[in-house]
Amino acid sequence: MPAANEIVAIGQTVQTYFEGMHFGDTQRLREVFRPEAFLFGYYQGAFSRISLDEWMTEVEGMPKPSETGEVFDMRIVALDITGHCATVKVDLLYAGLRFTDYLTLMQFDGSWKVINKAYHHE
Repeated sequence: MPAANEIVAIGQTVQTYFEGMHFGDTQRLREVFRPEAFLFGYYQGAFSRISLDEWMTEVEGMPKPSETGEVFDMRIVALDITGHCATVKVDLLYAGLRFTDYLTLMQFDGSWKVINKAYHHE
């Protein structure tokens, strides 16, 4: 069973991710992702694979949900931790679309970072 402090630390990383998404804040998003991270997913039925830098450019070009009146509707659905590795399934509303994200995290020097993201939208 993982220590409670690891669960809290991962929760804080995911909360920063949620805030980065809701406020369109690429600085917050870069805080939680490793620079070499990739994002994989299906968007409007098409498979996508993009680097963190490509995604940051997309986020910068999108309207910020916090400024468009979109409610903050993001939550952790599941968490699994083994040693220095974790997966977190999250459900979130972003730009009017419902997403399920699977975040893979690893612990580096005591800090949890997202190394990859897989996603699907409804």
